[in-house]
Amino acid sequence: MSKASTEFEHLVKIMARLRNPENGCPWDVKQTFETIAPYTIEEAYEVADAIHNGTREDIRDELGDLLLQVVFHARIAEEEGCFNVADVARSVSDKMISRHPHVFGDETKSDSPPAQAQSHDAERQKINWEDIKATERAQKGKNGVLDDVAVGLPPMLRALKLQKRAARVGYDWDHINDVFAKMVEETDELKIELAADEPDHDAIKDEIGDILFVAINLARKAGVDPETALMGCNKKFERRFRYIEEQVDKNGKNINTIPLGEMESFWQDAKKSETK
Repeated sequence: MSKASTEFEHLVKIMARLRNPENGCPWDVKQTFETIAPYTIEEAYEVADAIHNGTREDIRDELGDLLLQVVFHARIAEEEGCFNVADVARSVSDKMISRHPHVFGDETKSDSPPAQAQSHDAERQKINWEDIKATERAQKGKNGVLDDVAVGLPPMLRALKLQKRAARVGYDWDHINDVFAKMVEETDELKIELAADEPDHDAIKDEIGDILFVAINLARKAGVDPETALMGCNKKFERRFRYIEEQVDKNGKNINTIPLGEMESFWQDAKKSETK
């Protein structure tokens, strides 16, 4: 038995002990799929944060926390007599094999030159992956283009997935400039709502939602992951605003009373420093 298998089995046994109604942990025993779900989402985001901001050790630790969530859910299901962690592993193994016929099957690879072939094959397999997933959905009776896009996904990620699904059947802009035009249209509609004598809060919210949806489309057409882009923007904002706080403190002033123009001046200094 490999070290990985031994350590994994040890983790599974730890979870079983924690869930033991007689001598386990009261908190772990009372958890359900529903109560654990928010922690699962949180741990996934912490993995992403460790990848962007942490060390390899941080990534290892956060992946461990995420793995614990998988084992936790599987243990709850096993107690219900539904499935166990081995079934989970078997299910995803079968899925990976069926979705990679170019690796595990007889599908031939491209005869293009190495560099071109790698790019071509990667794009082709991405298309094949989506085709196979569509077939799997149809086998489950989910024939709608947007079927099976999880409602529980974070709104930005769900919007991206909805757009990609629609684009697969041709419901998409031909060029990114068309998306820019749509952004102008949506911002103009928001301006009209905001300028109304009696602004309609629901209408304003709806228009802002449209703008955010178009922004995600812009990222998609530009080949940029919107979550990653926003994460980078958040880090940039934090970095520059902390610089403002440092400069305000050095000048013996109060961040709560300093004029906006002076804060903007410090912001521009931070921006220039980063450019250099």
